[in-house]
Amino acid sequence: MISRHADYDLSSRNTFRMRVRCALLVELTEESDLPALDWASLPQPVMVMGGGSNLLFTRDFPGTILHVSIGGLGETCGAGVVFDDFCAWAAAEGLWGPENLSLIPGEVGASAVQNIGAYGVEAKDIIAEIRAWDRQEGCFVQINPAHCAYGYRTSKFKTEWKGRYIITAVTYRLSTEPHPKLDYGGVRKALPDAPLTPQLIRDTIIDIRRKKLPDPEEIGSAGSFFCNPVISKEHFEQIVKTAKEENGPDYEVPHYVVGDLIKVPAAWMIDQCGFKGATNGGAQVYQNQPLVIVNATGSATPEDIIGLEQQIIDTIAGKYGITLHPEVEHV
Repeated sequence: MISRHADYDLSSRNTFRMRVRCALLVELTEESDLPALDWASLPQPVMVMGGGSNLLFTRDFPGTILHVSIGGLGETCGAGVVFDDFCAWAAAEGLWGPENLSLIPGEVGASAVQNIGAYGVEAKDIIAEIRAWDRQEGCFVQINPAHCAYGYRTSKFKTEWKGRYIITAVTYRLSTEPHPKLDYGGVRKALPDAPLTPQLIRDTIIDIRRKKLPDPEEIGSAGSFFCNPVISKEHFEQIVKTAKEENGPDYEVPHYVVGDLIKVPAAWMIDQCGFKGATNGGAQVYQNQPLVIVNATGSATPEDIIGLEQQIIDTIAGKYGITLHPEVEHV
């Protein structure tokens, strides 16, 4: 079924709770709705949106927001299924794969677009196949994830394929055999002394995330705002030198080795620059996790968020010679 809502208020459809509107919201509940949709009649541009959890609307959207709310929970999930509902189902079934991705906001379709990730696991690690409507060819296709050019929070769906494919379902690769990943973000240390199961790891991840991240039901945010930069070893040594001068000779800079490069947590740099708790209008750097910018007052404007974002980018570029890039898509 296709439903249409003109001049639609999007404040309840984006987790930042930006008070913006779109010219038209179109909601689809069946795959068969896609071939039947009269694309030419829709206000342009057309943007597919899931749960609105990785977006910052910078103004009213002049075109059509398309939401694919196709259901169906299992190893193959409809694009409109809440991703954490899939994680909960897999853990309850004793299936390994998505447990480290628990409590990431958003929907299944977006997981394949964004290549969501947390605690050493990314969506690409468990995606087996993607079903989508090809607007260019006018047919449904099955897409091999190997062809999606998945990278850190990116894919072809965000670049050269943008606007072409409308994802309707994702099939995940799950296992009854244990394959735990515990050596990222303090997961191993946080685990209770008990036999490892997908449910135990899921519960541990949820506990960690709830202590660090705001509940989107209570305070508006888009989760992690910036990507963690990856730099050369030489550049990293310069940062280490600066950090030891400021914090003492025994200070250790958090980092992760990525081949011949080093990934430095953006949250650490933001904290070191004194931004934890900083405000700009109704926007604030979250006290418990400086990688997150929140709509602290509930009435923050896009300008409030963007202003705070730019302050952080400029300060870190000046101190560390690194330009942070937002993970959150600006629309």
